Amino acid sequence: MISLRTNQLRQSIPDLSAGDRIALSGIVYTARDAAHKRIFELLDSGEPLPMELKDATIYYASPTPAPVGKAGIAVGACGPTTSSRMDAFAPRLLDLGLLCMIGKGERSPAVTEAIVRNGAIYLCAIGGAGALISKHIQKSEEIAFADLGCESIKCMEIAEMPLTVAIDAKGVSIFETGRAAFFRG
Repeated sequence: MISLRTNQLRQSIPDLSAGDRIALSGIVYTARDAAHKRIFELLDSGEPLPMELKDATIYYASPTPAPVGKAGIAVGACGPTTSSRMDAFAPRLLDLGLLCMIGKGERSPAVTEAIVRNGAIYLCAIGGAGALISKHIQKSEEIAFADLGCESIKCMEIAEMPLTVAIDAKGVSIFETGRAAFFRG
């Protein structure tokens, strides 16, 4: 497993390949469908975004609140959501500087093209393991769209979150290579 920090991804991405397993630490922002729609409203109206997109990492998740009475726990469950739901938004955000997306499942050809065009990366987290993933979240602070509840944008500090490179900067996808290997066998 390769240990990486979010603030060093720009330098590391060219050396990563689809299928590599990484342990990611650093700052990530959570955002799902509703938050992405609001981000686009801000972009379209020329208003500032709640976070800097340049070299940012967005985790497609909506963490539940931390359990009451459990000191030292930043959030409750925090598993990935299906990334294809953000496919309509991802190319524009990548073109504006987004560097990394974390979620689950395949992405559209337009997203893969934007990943390649921008030297970005798509990482997959294990679906159905939200309680386990939450153990890698050290801090969580709501920074925008509080009215969206769990789907508000949060700035989270993660430590050694286990992830897999699903689409690398060359456009190689584990979904395509995995399918090809299965049908060859």
